[in-house]
Amino acid sequence: MFVTSALTGCTLMNLARDCEGTDAQVEEMAALDILDSRPDEATVARGFEEVDAGCWSDSGDVMVYAERTYAFPGTRAEVTAHYRAAAQQDGWSPDPEADPDDLSFVKETKSLQIVFLTAKLLAEEGYGSRPDLSTGAGYSISIGSYE
Repeated sequence: MFVTSALTGCTLMNLARDCEGTDAQVEEMAALDILDSRPDEATVARGFEEVDAGCWSDSGDVMVYAERTYAFPGTRAEVTAHYRAAAQQDGWSPDPEADPDDLSFVKETKSLQIVFLTAKLLAEEGYGSRPDLSTGAGYSISIGSYE
């Protein structure tokens, strides 16, 4: 009976994990230089002036994240070229599990992803019509790490 109680207690502790005590990791994630790297004409998108950083937990998984959103009047190809070079210079490697066309990278326990924004995606996220983000190559850059 003791073994069952010990295992059950361990399982309940793992399921009860939350974001408590992750403030330092969130600050560290938000301060990563790659979040401020952008093509020359890219600007921080209106309404996204601050880095969106935080933590979420679900069923025992705890994720620390940080994200920036940029408006860029150029092409997706220009954004892609910029981040492939910037990520490599910053020590990120292409994510071996991602599609080769995805802009997904890994470094230690962190993942980096660049997602191009479309009118449909913006509507799904509750941002409505944003021509500054859905024309040209509006995009978000996000970093996440399971703690």
